[in-house]
Amino acid sequence: VPLLNSAMREHDINTPKRCAAFVAQIAHESGEFRYMEELSDGKAYENRKDLGNTEPGDGPRYKGRGPIQLTGRFNYRAAGAALGLNLEAHPEQAAKPEVGFRTAAWFWKSHGLNDLADAGNFEQITRVINGGLNHYDLRLKYYARACETLGLL
Repeated sequence: VPLLNSAMREHDINTPKRCAAFVAQIAHESGEFRYMEELSDGKAYENRKDLGNTEPGDGPRYKGRGPIQLTGRFNYRAAGAALGLNLEAHPEQAAKPEVGFRTAAWFWKSHGLNDLADAGNFEQITRVINGGLNHYDLRLKYYARACETLGLL
């Protein structure tokens, strides 16, 4: 929890609406904080130029890590630059909680998700993180629980 709280402070996830939406999304993406690395081998991301995966082995090398499942060479490079870490050379660092929570919060803020949380647009937040609405019903359950805990309901 201290690492999570520190990462949220670092990236202005500092209101009940922002906290509820952020925690709900990463709770789902990480299997309730059990997994800091995607369970699949990452081969599905091989040759995904939209993710910056252009070199052989990039799919597995830059598979989802951290509680938001940061994926792709482009994201690892950008997160690393923003956080002062060489995640492109050492992508496995993103699976460590002290780095993973920071990459998740960086992704959140850098993609405008604080503004969407302020507006209560949980559906669009899901689209940005997931690329669609996969498991939206489960995400909404986490969101409702977080909203209730934070006194938003």
